[in-house]
Amino acid sequence: MLEIACFDKESAIIAAKAGADRIEFCAGLDVGGITPSLQDFLELKKEIAIPIFVMIRTRGGNFCYNNEEFQQMKNQLLEFKKEGADGFVFGILDENSEVNIAHNKELVALAEGLPCTFHRAFDRVNHYQKSLKEVISCGFKTILTSGTKSNVTEGKEILKNIVELANNRIDILCGGGLRSSNVSEIKNYTQAKSFHSSGILNDKMPDFDEIVSLKSQL
Repeated sequence: MLEIACFDKESAIIAAKAGADRIEFCAGLDVGGITPSLQDFLELKKEIAIPIFVMIRTRGGNFCYNNEEFQQMKNQLLEFKKEGADGFVFGILDENSEVNIAHNKELVALAEGLPCTFHRAFDRVNHYQKSLKEVISCGFKTILTSGTKSNVTEGKEILKNIVELANNRIDILCGGGLRSSNVSEIKNYTQAKSFHSSGILNDKMPDFDEIVSLKSQL
């Protein structure tokens, strides 16, 4: 499974045409992704047929949110759910960089069965083995991770361990510096089945041929 992170409508349309299986739709490329505009999402839904998972993140920076920000996240999720989002991507930590179980559970419950991905906030936790169990307990279907390192190449040994520990209880989505040049190595080494990339090479737009190449190696 190949998910492409897209930061605008145009990118998502390119990714879909190139063979992506799913879109992680967000805004804010410069801050690693925040909640997109509802209008952009509605327009995109008319253009592509593959699943669109919407990022729920109010701002860049850390993943510890105050009460006002958390309420905003709940409102955003409900709004996008009403308008046909296929799933959601979020991750909330506490001030000690531990999984905020209560807040994550609340958002997963609001999704009412729509699949939720715990994003790369997972790479900021103190103890990934403990956090893996907690994320599973919250009801997430997927964890997006680079193996707690800055990219999948550096994190491939931990990624392999996470896949083993997950033992099919949750999908491990390998992402962070994933490109057609290293996806085969990461796939073979980790035995993961799901992969995530922006498909961006030298510009701010995904490269059509890069996505085709990524997909062909899975």
